[in-house]
Amino acid sequence: MKKFILILLATVMAMPTFAQYQSNRSRSRYNHNDTESYYGIRLGLNSASTSCDDAPFDLDARTGLNIGAVYGLQLANNTPIWLEAGAYYSEKGGKSLSDGIKKTYRLRYIEIPCVVKYNINADDDFFLQPFLGGYIALGVGGKIKNYADRTTSSAFDSDRFQRFDGGLRLGCGAEYNMIYAEVGFDLGIANVRHDDFEAAHTRSLFVNFGVNF
Repeated sequence: MKKFILILLATVMAMPTFAQYQSNRSRSRYNHNDTESYYGIRLGLNSASTSCDDAPFDLDARTGLNIGAVYGLQLANNTPIWLEAGAYYSEKGGKSLSDGIKKTYRLRYIEIPCVVKYNINADDDFFLQPFLGGYIALGVGGKIKNYADRTTSSAFDSDRFQRFDGGLRLGCGAEYNMIYAEVGFDLGIANVRHDDFEAAHTRSLFVNFGVNF
């Protein structure tokens, strides 16, 4: 995690230089003759948990990595409405402390979000971008650490978590000279547990930084 934080800080520090280079290029946010599009990279953190009536699957928040790329397309010229889709590597899960036994659950997903954004031109080069949409995700790896007996086990098996997840995504982004930041929330709707009676749902608050070009 320390290495990741250092990489994140280095990336953020390098963004103004990149953005200055990009701002010297001609780029119209709204082209009156045609629709606009952009590509973006994202790097950030999740604060993830799960919600369940069954105590062992009702997990407190833990921090994980979030990294990916997006593509945005203006839905029609002369309108501030955009459609953005992406692909992320996202770490979710949670942690628990029951009967003095500490466990951490790290669920690794490939996540595909798709949201509609409304661009608000707050200043010449500053845009606010509230967004709403959804996501689907596939678990590609996961471990449960039991600190009492110092063992690890797979999180995705027949009596623990299912690999498929999906739900709603909402939040707000901000862009200045192509530097981008966003805060959002993933509200899992799919049951990620192999139990139809005591379902478990993921929750994730995320903060991402990046650039659009």
